[in-house]
Amino acid sequence: MFKKMNFTKIIINVFIIAFMFIWILPTIGLLVTSFRPASEVSSTGWWTVLNSPLKFTQFTIENYQQVLNQGGMAYAFRNSFIIAIFGTALPVLVAAFAAFGLAKLQFRGRAVVYTIIVGLLVVPLQLTFIPVLKIYNALNLSGTFVGVWLAHTGYGLPFAVFMLHNFFSSLPDDLFEAAYIDGASIWTSFYKLALPLSVPAIASLVIFQFLWVWNDLLVALIYLGGFQEVAPLTVKLSSLVGSYGQNWHLLTSAAFISMVVPLIIFFALQRYFVRGILAGSVKG
Repeated sequence: MFKKMNFTKIIINVFIIAFMFIWILPTIGLLVTSFRPASEVSSTGWWTVLNSPLKFTQFTIENYQQVLNQGGMAYAFRNSFIIAIFGTALPVLVAAFAAFGLAKLQFRGRAVVYTIIVGLLVVPLQLTFIPVLKIYNALNLSGTFVGVWLAHTGYGLPFAVFMLHNFFSSLPDDLFEAAYIDGASIWTSFYKLALPLSVPAIASLVIFQFLWVWNDLLVALIYLGGFQEVAPLTVKLSSLVGSYGQNWHLLTSAAFISMVVPLIIFFALQRYFVRGILAGSVKG
């Protein structure tokens, strides 16, 4: 029995390693291509470097230099930071208040409000573009950071409220009742009890929201349009490759530049990630 279990474990590990290799292989190819000269990229595949992997003359950082020196690329990186930071902080903050109120405060219509919020998860973003854009044009919010912040906040709130509500609901009511008996206000209970206990869930939500905002192209194109001075990195990257596919080798370098910040965010908060995903899934 023991040998059979070990054999089964080995087979499972082999399958996991094989699927991990298949998943990461395109990323490795993208990374290798980003350091290859344009002439070699257009004539040979990235796997040809395996013939002489220690031959450093076949690698160059010229692609990265060209991408970073492209007109407006530095401003685009800054714009992505501005959009992602506020596009993450605003929905997380609003969702924390809303989720706590829906989970721990008793008021009429609470279930109806929560049902409507959860129902908004199934509404396609594309249905909202035309009416919201008309409102933005009337209020002169198109092509502004405030406009795209509000858009990301509105689109991210249903999932954020749903996720935090599940966590707050799993917190014992006796804990808050004891705090109220000791004279704590609702704000004190939220600030001193709910928020410290919900750090894993909030960290997971920050990861999801930040990655979505940072990698977003569609919302930025709709609400920022042709305003290049506020265009994020994704909009700039989409213009690197021409209509006929030329200069696509620069896109590989640009892709890794855009991946740096999300990777830093993920690895910085990864210890909370699994805890936050499982938070609220089991009560007791």
